Amino acid sequence: MEAGAADGPSGGVEEALSCFSFNQDCTSLAIGTKSGYKLFSLSSVEQLDPVHGSNDIPDVCIVERLFSSSLVVVVSHTKPRQMNVYHFKKGTEICSYSYSSNVLSIRLNRQRLLVCLEESIYIHNIKDMKLLKTILDIPPNPTGLCALSINHSNSYVAYPGSRTTGEIVLYDGHALKTVCTIAAHEGALAAIAFNASGSRLASASEKGTVIRVFSVPDGQKLYEFRRGMKRYVTISSLAFSMDSQLLCASSNTETVHIFKLEHLANRQPEEPSTWTSYMGKMLMAATNYLPTQVSDMMNQDRAFATGRLGFSGHRNICTLSTIQKLPRLLVASSSGHLYIYNLDPQDGGDCVLIKTHSLLGSGTADENKENDLRASLPQSYAATVARPSPSAASTVPDNLVPWRSEGQNEAVMVNSRTAPLSGSFGDDQEGGCKACGCVSRMGVRNPGRGLLPSRLVSAPVAGGCGSCCESTSCRC
Repeated sequence: MEAGAADGPSGGVEEALSCFSFNQDCTSLAIGTKSGYKLFSLSSVEQLDPVHGSNDIPDVCIVERLFSSSLVVVVSHTKPRQMNVYHFKKGTEICSYSYSSNVLSIRLNRQRLLVCLEESIYIHNIKDMKLLKTILDIPPNPTGLCALSINHSNSYVAYPGSRTTGEIVLYDGHALKTVCTIAAHEGALAAIAFNASGSRLASASEKGTVIRVFSVPDGQKLYEFRRGMKRYVTISSLAFSMDSQLLCASSNTETVHIFKLEHLANRQPEEPSTWTSYMGKMLMAATNYLPTQVSDMMNQDRAFATGRLGFSGHRNICTLSTIQKLPRLLVASSSGHLYIYNLDPQDGGDCVLIKTHSLLGSGTADENKENDLRASLPQSYAATVARPSPSAASTVPDNLVPWRSEGQNEAVMVNSRTAPLSGSFGDDQEGGCKACGCVSRMGVRNPGRGLLPSRLVSAPVAGGCGSCCESTSCRC
């Protein structure tokens, strides 16, 4: 998950960063500038902790860190054919290698170091930096597009097999042999990425309208997602969540899309119980008789969640991570900022921007003031999306509680005697059945969350909610 500056700023936009990349497990962010490089820890939302910085190498165009170790690989615009490997805690250079043409990208795991040039790929053993294999005469790859599985037990490598079509060559970096070729897209590739275990591979073409996920190593198509239909875009990054349940994609537009990879068994249509579901099933059956292009479009899944950026045109990369025990969407931009969003893993929808960090330590006064006004992070996701603003916290009547309806990003205040209540089933909160989380006998409907109780009592009710459970911890 790395962005470089081989082609310079896009659209004439001035860029503060020449390169930036998340490490393999998304716990660290590395940035390169005209003066050197910096490493940051991503363990906290409110604070971006610097890990290391160096001005010894100017005009950095590639910087990659190996997980949370002290090993960092750097390439400079002043010597674009040379790769330097450092142990930054000891302040020593481990080695340096020179190649026949410019180094376009670097990929790392605990077993292999991958160096991608325009027409060749070099595979090193990371323990002693010995060159193990050179893949020569690959199709022209001017962007250095390639991917390496972070799971060192397989070390699969993926790179474009054609300059004009979306063919992917899958290579075994451990056994040092080609595994298979995947016909992923009709158009040329723009982005590829493995999941954490190396069992899945995501890809997008230069059109940027369809994202596909394939199984590894057999190359069978598992999922197909439609990012959009109105316009072609340039996909700049793809990234799986660490549990492989979600896949995010960023582009040159203002929207980051997140797709949900449901189990194949759960994707089978259920038996129709209503007229609407019956007609839906009939429509899906009718796709078998439509042209392939039409039926494929009807079967493609849409985004599960989205993150809205306040800009377009800047290069950016995205990733999905867990920070302070909550799922987050992270977007790093060439403008010199890191954006952190809350992500609802159950309902999806619009991700809420909760923090903006300046990666160069020169945020504007308005930006810093806005960040300082944000309340400290709550302990549950429900409280995160439903908390009132600090200015209103001291004036809220006792009979009002925060509630977020479908499609809303901010909490609104509603009367607890007549409206749904906020809460998260299973949390230690008043409201809802803790044992089953479904129905109260005096319930009212909360969109997207079933029935919730219309009022609270101060003590648990024996026998549970009375509708489907016998829990004595029910507070309905």
